Amino acid sequence: MSRAPRLDVGGVIYHLLNRANGKKKIFLHPKDYGAFENVLQEAVERFGMKVYAYCIMPNHWHLVVEPNSDGDLSLFTGWLTLTHTQRWHSFHHTVGFGHLYQGRYKSFPVSNDEY
Repeated sequence: MSRAPRLDVGGVIYHLLNRANGKKKIFLHPKDYGAFENVLQEAVERFGMKVYAYCIMPNHWHLVVEPNSDGDLSLFTGWLTLTHTQRWHSFHHTVGFGHLYQGRYKSFPVSNDEY
């Protein structure tokens, strides 16, 4: 049985997150944080995503974003995580050593300001 499609509606603000495989640290050095921020900036420019806030932790990250159109959240996050994974493995000389992220990203619509 296939998974249910994610909510991916333009004009809705989402709390978006993804965690490293096995809860291992993927942001090991200051350069790792900067590299992720660079990929994030490229993704924002490529997809026109509005980013209101972000937090990068040693083994995961959180974003508060607003896609412009239906389907943009999935395209943005897919490109972000794939590109970050490829560059991370290249930088750390671990190409072919497995997954960087534990699975699909999680996203939750932000229903009010208190969220």
